[in-house]
Order: sequence, then structure tokens, then C-alpha cells
Amino acid sequence: MKIFCHIPRENWFCDRYGTEYLNFSNHTVSFSEIHEDTDVIWLLASWCWNQINPKILESKKVVCTIHHEVPWKFDENRERNFLERDRIVDVYHVPCQKTKDFISKYTKKPIKILTYWCNNHLFKPHNKIEAKKKFGVPLDKFIIGSFQRDTEGHDLKTPKLEKGPDIFVSYVKKIKDSGKDVHVLLNGWRRNYVINELNSLNIPHTYIELPSMSNVVEMYSALDLYIVGSRVEGGPQSIIECGMTNTPVISTDVGIARKFLPDSCIFNPEKYDVYQPKEQDMDYLKNNINSFLIEKQVKKYDLFFEEVIK
Repeated sequence: MKIFCHIPRENWFCDRYGTEYLNFSNHTVSFSEIHEDTDVIWLLASWCWNQINPKILESKKVVCTIHHEVPWKFDENRERNFLERDRIVDVYHVPCQKTKDFISKYTKKPIKILTYWCNNHLFKPHNKIEAKKKFGVPLDKFIIGSFQRDTEGHDLKTPKLEKGPDIFVSYVKKIKDSGKDVHVLLNGWRRNYVINELNSLNIPHTYIELPSMSNVVEMYSALDLYIVGSRVEGGPQSIIECGMTNTPVISTDVGIARKFLPDSCIFNPEKYDVYQPKEQDMDYLKNNINSFLIEKQVKKYDLFFEEVIK
């Protein structure tokens, strides 16, 4: 079958995910043109749906991926846009139960949960000391990582609260106050809020704005801990990536966190003690990830798209 995958071309997660699907799918996948014999249009970036002619969308089977919705941002305009798009959607795809629970209040269309895959061909452990040297972080400090945007784009200072940058900084401070000599390693767009907060707390950091994917993989290996402080997520993919690179990770109870992490690695941002994942925690994570390696999971996506056109 032939699938047109609509990606945002933002040089971020959806673009990579679409490319990985193209590389591993048994179907014919295109990003550039919708043909007469295209079977399915996959709106992998749901916010870009109106870039496609509505008449074309109405003439094809449409799968729309909703990664997550932020409840306090789902205002009248957002709901109106959702309902307008809902008219042309045949089936929704979501990565987790939490997203399904939210959007099911606004649609009667089928909703399929399919978790993200793990690209085991890309994400692998690297030598920790060599990784620290490569990115210029101190060898003798406790390196904490965060690789996601945290600041709203309209003013480059307001925290993007769904990503929990305030929770991240609070946890880093708590680790510092516990006696560890911490250093933070950041990448990704719009890290202004976290950088300003770290500076105010005299917590040193290294920021690499848009590293190549191969460098992102190595950056995980430089870490002693990765903190997911989000309030809302569809993933995050970083939990999977930590498992692939053997990077200790803790997370709030968002998205896919409980699907992969043991209870010991999930914290309540309102009340928590500092916790460093143990070897058995990482074994638990890696064991769960084995069921979502890219070849296995892409086959499930292939079957899903085949079911859509039956």
C-alpha cells in the first residue's frame, strides 16, 4: 500500500520518526506528493493538517497522530480546530492511554494506541569518559541531562509548563543541596528558561543547541542522570532513548513512563526524595524496551495502516 506521511519539517522528532518509518516499513511511504493511488494520508504532525488541500483529505483515508494535548491550552480555538479536523479524520493514533483518554471526550472516531518504537540501530551506549570529554563537561561532576525545549516561543522567557522546566530545575537544586557537585548538560531549542534559572542558582551548565542525532546519542552517555519533569507528554521518547543508551532516568508520571519504568523511577513533583536509579531499575527498563525495537514495532504500524483501508 502507499502512504503519504505529512511531517512538519522542523528538524525535530516528527521528521525523524517519519523518516524511520519510511526506512523500515514494508509499505511505500512518501513525504513529497499525494498521488491518485495513495491509500492513506498520515498526519504525523496533527498541527500541520491544514497545509493539505481539504478536498484531498476528504478523498482519502486519513490517520491523525495526536502525541498529546495540554489541558490548560485546549481553549475554544483549540477545540474548534480539533473539531474541524475531526471531520476529515478516519482514525486517530496516539502513543499512550492518557492521550486517548483526553481526545476521546471530543471525538467518536476510532483511537488506536501504538507506542513509539526504539531505534536500536541509532541509540547505543558509548564510553562515558570519552563522551564527557567530547562535550566538554567535567569528568569529576555529577552530570544531569535534559534534551527538550522548555520555553514558550512568543517571548523566549515564559516557561513551557507542560514540559516542566520548573520541576526539572527544582530536582537539580535538590540534588545539589544533597551534596552532589552537579553540572547540567542541555540540548534542544528554546532552553532560555532553564538556563536563566540555573544561572540564578549558580549551577553550571553546558548547552549545545542543535546537535546532530549521532551527537545526541553520545550526549546521553555523558550523563549520570536524565530527568523528565514534564506535566504532559505523549512519550517522552527520551525515556526510551535512555534505556537504549543505558542512561539512568527518572520521570514524572506522564505518557509512557509507567509502561517502561519501575515505580522507583517515577516521582511525584509535589513530594519526592532524590533517587538515583539502580542497576535493577535499568534492567527493568531495558527489558521492557526489547518489545518495542524498531523492526518489531514498525510491523505493528504497517498492520495498523492495512486495517485502516479494509
